[in-house]
Amino acid sequence: MTTPASLVDRHVGFVHALRKAGLPVSPAEGLDAAHALMVIDLAERETLREAYAATLVKRPAHRPGFDLLFDLWFPPVISGTEGTAVAEDAELPELRERLAELLMGDPADPAFREFARAMVGRFGQIQAAPGRQSWFSFPVLRALSPETLVARMLNAMLDERGGLPEKVARRHISRTIEAFTEAVASDVRRRIAEESGIEKIARSAVRPPIDQVDFLRATKEELARLRREVYPLARRLATRLSIRQKRGRRGRLDFRRTVRASLSTGGVPLTTHMRPPRPHRPELVVLCDASDSVSTFSHFTLLLTFALREQFTKVRAFAFVDTVDEITGLFAPGADVLDAIARLTEEADIVMFGRTDYGHVFERFAERFPDAVGPRTSLLILGDARSNYQVPALGTLKRLAGQARHAYWLNPEPRAQWDTGDSLATSYGSVVPMHECRNVAQLAAFVETLA
Repeated sequence: MTTPASLVDRHVGFVHALRKAGLPVSPAEGLDAAHALMVIDLAERETLREAYAATLVKRPAHRPGFDLLFDLWFPPVISGTEGTAVAEDAELPELRERLAELLMGDPADPAFREFARAMVGRFGQIQAAPGRQSWFSFPVLRALSPETLVARMLNAMLDERGGLPEKVARRHISRTIEAFTEAVASDVRRRIAEESGIEKIARSAVRPPIDQVDFLRATKEELARLRREVYPLARRLATRLSIRQKRGRRGRLDFRRTVRASLSTGGVPLTTHMRPPRPHRPELVVLCDASDSVSTFSHFTLLLTFALREQFTKVRAFAFVDTVDEITGLFAPGADVLDAIARLTEEADIVMFGRTDYGHVFERFAERFPDAVGPRTSLLILGDARSNYQVPALGTLKRLAGQARHAYWLNPEPRAQWDTGDSLATSYGSVVPMHECRNVAQLAAFVETLA
């Protein structure tokens, strides 16, 4: 393993790793963290952690990735210095009994993590390939099986089973088992980093912050977290579109104010006064690619559509693959958004696993819904612009965009992949401004550009 030569090198490497993991750390914040190291006791590891966190972490969502990288760059121990609180010749039943005692206690107890490190040292190394061994979490957890100790711990913690006391005890045990699992995984990462290098394990171990997770690669758990980001973005998007819609508009002549102002110029109305335009919420039409190739993106954008419904005077939503159908009714007030998305696959007149044909979609949309797009409408197209080498129907799209007050296209693919294969990104982008929108951060940046 290549180790940094000094604390300065380790600091620089740590800050660089945070940036690589997607945390927004500016050079000024890196200097602030370096100054903080000059006024704390560097021997106090948790003080060092909080000094870095206070200067470098901006959002709670960034903290898990920060903690993981901190443990890699500033490990609590290095191999050869682990404690010896656990007897090396202890039998497995004794180790499980000790684990049960620790799980009933406080995970913050130093003995908790020391036990986890000892168990990784004893059970965690197995042969990964001929002539090569590596470290893993699963053999440790398989040998100790903490979940099978729950009944024993409940009997030790409670005089009588059932009711609220048992619920509280189960919740505590669940938290401590989760903490033990994470302690084992953390020590496995530390040992792999010592053998293979910190940078290598950091690239594979740290997930990007939720606002930088690609829509096309999001897991179910990440999609659940993304839902919490939808409603604030919907409100900001509605506000930006409303501002753009009112820009340049002038209200009607305010006759009374104009006459009153003309008294100072002998009744000549040199200055006219206009009434402020009456504010109103804009209308929105959303065309969303629902094909299987962009399923996670369409899942998120339909969530966004559901949220936008409350922000606009009128929202009409259309899903398409090889043809297009209106799905506005699925998002009626009181509907559950996840149920609506599930019903989409059954009730909409589209083939979810069909071949996307944007040209046919635009022509069918203009034919079936001629009144959908008007001068007060903002048209939002969501899709990857991959049309399976079909006719693009650029003229139809140009006519639709010309009928709308604003038109925008959000593409979930990286810009480097545009115009590769069957992509018509540049062709469509010449008609409707196209923005790369792979994650929440880019969607938020798009919303800000509308101002």
